[in-house]
Amino acid sequence: MANIKQQKKRVLTNEKAHERNVAVKSRLKTAVKKVRECIDSNEKEAALVEYRNCARLLDKAVSKGVIHKNQAADRKSNLALAINKL
Repeated sequence: MANIKQQKKRVLTNEKAHERNVAVKSRLKTAVKKVRECIDSNEKEAALVEYRNCARLLDKAVSKGVIHKNQAADRKSNLALAINKL
């Protein structure tokens, strides 16, 4: 651990941010997986519902700075293309 007071605080805030980021990324992975499962089982309506939820979570992650906006756009685009192929 650091000796400087400001650095000690920084370590603690970084740990909090890391825990939050891990939780958000895990939620994203679960949402994407649900959409993919609906696509694999050819359930277009269910896939659309899950896609809306997934897109909302991706946008939230971008606003919190967890992922880059282009990464979110790519993920949404790829899921939308897969849904439209059904």
